[in-house]
Amino acid sequence: MISMAGIRQDQLEGLVTFVCVAEHRSFSAAAVQLGVSPSAVSQSIRNLERRLGATLFNRTTRSVSLTEVGARFLEQIVPSIRNLGTACAALGDTADRPSGLLRLNVPRGGYMITLQPVLRAFLETYPEINLEVTIENSLVDIVGRGFDAGIRFGDLVERDMVAVRIGPPIFAHVIASADYFGRSGIPRHPRDLLDHDCICFRHVTTGQIERWKFAMAGEEIELAVSGRLIINDSAALVQAALDGVGVAYMINGYIERFIEDGRLVRVLADWSPPLSGLTLYYPDRRRVPSKLRALIDFLRTHLPGAQPATDGSIA
Repeated sequence: MISMAGIRQDQLEGLVTFVCVAEHRSFSAAAVQLGVSPSAVSQSIRNLERRLGATLFNRTTRSVSLTEVGARFLEQIVPSIRNLGTACAALGDTADRPSGLLRLNVPRGGYMITLQPVLRAFLETYPEINLEVTIENSLVDIVGRGFDAGIRFGDLVERDMVAVRIGPPIFAHVIASADYFGRSGIPRHPRDLLDHDCICFRHVTTGQIERWKFAMAGEEIELAVSGRLIINDSAALVQAALDGVGVAYMINGYIERFIEDGRLVRVLADWSPPLSGLTLYYPDRRRVPSKLRALIDFLRTHLPGAQPATDGSIA
C-alpha cells in the first residue's frame, strides 16, 4: 500500500498535464491528447509552477523544453507516486537556494572577458552550483538546447529574451607583434593598413569577413582589409598576431596581457571606436532560477559596465 502521508491534494493537480507537455515538448500537442484547449494546458502548468515555486519549462515562441528542475521532477514522479511529496519539497528548496547545474552558451571572447576573470571567485562563493560552459561563436536556440542563459554581443540577442549588459566597455584594437612592425613599418593612418598584411576574421554566423571600423574627430572609416590569412576563431587570430603573421583587429578583454608584456603592439589607438558590449540573456520568465540570478548579481558586482535587465526584470 502506498503511503500518502505528507502529500496534499493541490500538489497532485496538473501533474498529468505536466507529464504530457514534457513528453510532447509542446503545449498544443498536449492539448490535443488531453482533449482540452491550449490555453487550458498553459493555465494548468502556470498553476502548478506557482504552487511548486519553480519554473518547470523554458518556453519561447519557437520551442518548449524542461528546465533542469523540471527534468528532475519528471524523473521522480513518473516511476512512482511514492516519492511525490519528497519531489515537491526538493523543488521548493532548489528554487530558493542557488544550487544545481547552470548551463551557459558563450562565444570565446565573451568567456574570456566576462567569465574567466571571475570564474574561481564565483565557484568559491556558490559551492552548490556546478557550471557548464559551452564555447560556441554561432547563434543557437538556448531554450531548445537546454541552456539556462547565453552571452553574446548586444546586437545579436533575440527580442523575446531578457537582456542584461555585463562586462567592460568594448573597443577595437589594431595589434601586431613588434617583429612584424619592425619588418613592415607602423601604420600612421587607418588607410595605411591597406598596404599591410592583415589577418582577416570570418564571422561564423554570417560567413562575412569582418570590416575594420575607425572613427576620430567626426571622421568615420570602414575598411575591407586583405591579407593571406583568413580565420574564424579569436584565439587563433591573436596567436597568429603573436607569431608575426600580420596585423589583427581585436577587441579588448584578453589581449591586454600581451600588450603589457610587449608581445603585441597596439597602433592607431586614437582611431579606436566603441563597439557593442556583451549581454547575458535568458528566456523571459516570471521566475528566474536562483542559480542564474546568483550569477547575474555576481557579474554586476564584480565586472564594470553592467546595467539593469531590459525587456524583463530579475526579482
